[in-house]
Amino acid sequence: MGASGSKLEKALGDNFPEGEHYFGLENFGNTCYCNSVLQISSQKRKTGVIAPKRFVQRLKKQNELFRSYMHQDAHEFLNYLLNELVDILEKEAQAAKDDQETLLASEKIANGPKKNGLANGTKKEPPLATWVHKNFQGILTNETRCLQCETVTARDETFFDLSLDIEQNSSITSCLKNFSSTETLNAEDKFFCDKCCSLQEAQKRMKIKRPPRVLVIHLKRFKYMEQLGRYKKLSYRVVFPLELRLSDTDEEADIEYSLFAVVVHVGSGPNHGHYVCLVKNHNHWLCFDDETVEAVDESSVQTFFGSSQDFNNNTDHGYILFYESINRN
Repeated sequence: MGASGSKLEKALGDNFPEGEHYFGLENFGNTCYCNSVLQISSQKRKTGVIAPKRFVQRLKKQNELFRSYMHQDAHEFLNYLLNELVDILEKEAQAAKDDQETLLASEKIANGPKKNGLANGTKKEPPLATWVHKNFQGILTNETRCLQCETVTARDETFFDLSLDIEQNSSITSCLKNFSSTETLNAEDKFFCDKCCSLQEAQKRMKIKRPPRVLVIHLKRFKYMEQLGRYKKLSYRVVFPLELRLSDTDEEADIEYSLFAVVVHVGSGPNHGHYVCLVKNHNHWLCFDDETVEAVDESSVQTFFGSSQDFNNNTDHGYILFYESINRN
């Protein structure tokens, strides 16, 4: 580490945030997909390099998808990580609850039944909300309107991130509008309306009902091309702003978000390349590239929008965006 850490400390100088620690992560052979998502640590020194060897070993042991040394997908790893964290936290909470119930049962036997106790029958408890749910989980509403009887059928589903289709020379705002655009179901895709008891033409749309505190946006840069018989990386230029406003939700007011991290895919194709991560902390933007951590200008974020032309030497493109809400608790 030495050189990287001292370089960062010199760059920030007296502006180095008190109590903060910026560490690079050692690469164990194409583990940059993991490092780019994980770049969080807390140590006694301000800077340095951590070798997450045990973490990577356990990751490969529990999921065969990540066992090879081939280029992996950072978005797949993020999904796996969040869901695995939820499973672990729920199991720990359930174990703690079982221990508490066992203790209460023992005390009840020892002390005898109490008067004015709870009525027979247990009240169903709400699902456990872990810190993953509280920060990353939002709710989508899938609305379908029958064009015959005008009945609207709505179905809610939760999400930890939004995967957006992208187009050349577009923006996150336009991608979100396309995500929530209305689709007509007709011909072979007709909707079965329960009120009409038959297949009918309908209009369908996906709406963000409750936005999460941390909005994670995955840009679908890898697309399967029928004519090629393989996946291709889309280097399209997609502008992602530092400040983002979400409207058309069930919230009373528009939700304002601030960009605080970007996972960048470096490379021309889906089966090879590299991942780096940009993170904003105390108004400083830092670039985490495995073991190397460097301070960068805020304006450099724009260099990762993508290429305005199909053939361009720039292969560094924003892939996963992390926005934090700034006007809600």
